Amino acid sequence: MIGIASNSNQNETVKVLVVEDEYILAINLQESLETLGYTVLDIADSAELAIEKATQLRPNLILMDIRLRGELDGIQAAEQIWLYLQIPVIYVTGHSDKSTVERATLTSPFGYILKPIKEKELYVAIQTALNRYNREQFLTSVLRGMGDGVIVVDTELHIKFINEVGEALTGWRWNEAKEKMLTEVVKFVDEQTLLPIKNPIIVAFEQQTIIYLGTQVLLVNKDGTTIPVADSATPLKDNNGVITGAVLVFRDDTRRRLTEERNLAAERAKQLEIQVAELERLNKLKEDFLITTSHEMRTPLSNIKMAINVLENILDRQGIFNSEESFTSEIVNRYLSIMRDQCEQELDLVDDLLYIRMIDSNTYPLELTAIELQSWLPHIVEGFEARIQQQQQILELRVSPDLPSLVSDLTSLTEIISELLNNACKYTPANEQIQITAQFVNITESVVNEDAKSGVSNNLEIPYFEITISNSGVEIPINEQSRIFDPFYRIVQNQTQEQSQIFDRVYQIVQSDRRYYGNTGLGLSLVKKLVEYLQGTIEVNSFQGWTNFIVKLPVRILEE
Repeated sequence: MIGIASNSNQNETVKVLVVEDEYILAINLQESLETLGYTVLDIADSAELAIEKATQLRPNLILMDIRLRGELDGIQAAEQIWLYLQIPVIYVTGHSDKSTVERATLTSPFGYILKPIKEKELYVAIQTALNRYNREQFLTSVLRGMGDGVIVVDTELHIKFINEVGEALTGWRWNEAKEKMLTEVVKFVDEQTLLPIKNPIIVAFEQQTIIYLGTQVLLVNKDGTTIPVADSATPLKDNNGVITGAVLVFRDDTRRRLTEERNLAAERAKQLEIQVAELERLNKLKEDFLITTSHEMRTPLSNIKMAINVLENILDRQGIFNSEESFTSEIVNRYLSIMRDQCEQELDLVDDLLYIRMIDSNTYPLELTAIELQSWLPHIVEGFEARIQQQQQILELRVSPDLPSLVSDLTSLTEIISELLNNACKYTPANEQIQITAQFVNITESVVNEDAKSGVSNNLEIPYFEITISNSGVEIPINEQSRIFDPFYRIVQNQTQEQSQIFDRVYQIVQSDRRYYGNTGLGLSLVKKLVEYLQGTIEVNSFQGWTNFIVKLPVRILEE
């Protein structure tokens, strides 16, 4: 007893509640406890009073008799005290029958002392209970303080523990979740399909190993909301390797996924920058190639053209063209014409390439001037009249007499109308029509009123010059119309017998006059770029035997 009593100083703070319905035994137990250096707060003789005193006094330990007067016994009281107050209980009883022990064991008591009580056994039981309680409280504090959610279940999937993070993530409080089925509290769904997936603890039980969740998993909160989570489930085993439960450790994966997405976005942006830089380098190489190639092509072509002119002058002075041998004169003249026309065609191709490059690089020069369409359009048409008469086509020009001056770049506009007229002449069969109309139109456009709080848009009438070049006899297939302005794109015609005869005739004319009919596929592409460079629009439609190219140009005021 002396050795035990010597430890009384360290036990002064241990406060004990005695629950015993036999008064004499209770007093003796109190004396023994005080002799061992413990403080007895009070004595209760019923389960109801024990619960009340425990709630009021908050002792460090309770010595609980199992058989008590009243409706509840000591086991029921201990179960409620632990559930709500987490105070360790040591059973003190004279009953050691199997059924009583089994009932008491289910409440996970911290000790079991049989009457009559010996002080040494009492001291050992109390110290053992307190040491076990302190260790469990330490582990519980660690688990509750973890940054991850922790849930512990038994082999029947009943929840035995859930920490504060687990409460926050699942939306279930510990007192609500205790002893509930795991599948009721913790629900996972696939992020893509939102279909339920098997709980990893169940899989861990089945495979008897650690199970990790995939990256596309959502946890369904108690209120139905979902959050991305990452977790693992581990089966718990005793010293004999028998599974006694499992622990689920999980965390909110939102931040990691956001970081991952930001890193992925940054990597994509970096790759995009590399691609943009590479495209800029390739475009620079392309421009340098076009400049160099165009210059290198134009110089010899200009020399060839000049040489042809000199050769014609020499032959003319020598009288070759007026030779009595008409066959020789005709052959020489024909080949000179072919050389001259092919040279002009290649020069036009080089010019088109240069114009397109300049427009794309925003260096194409513009010189705005006032253009009177009433006099300018007839002048443009004059250059095509001989060709139209030769091909037996019908030309009609209609210009509104009250049109104001169109402020635009004369060179660009001449290129646009000439190319569209050239195409009309090229594809219009004999005895069919070519129509050119110029008029003033108002187009309704929606403009957002920035001053209006509602952001309501207003419909405004915007005036435009509209020049339409139409030709009959040939239609452009609907599937070709969206690509007609693509560079180097040429329409492939599905010819009927009548169309075949028309194109045979066109082919014969093309072979005899390549200057007019040479086709590189750049003409309409250049037209579209020029129109857009002039801040206008061009569209094409083709139906009921007519093809219409409609150019709309904005109204400008010429600045002096």
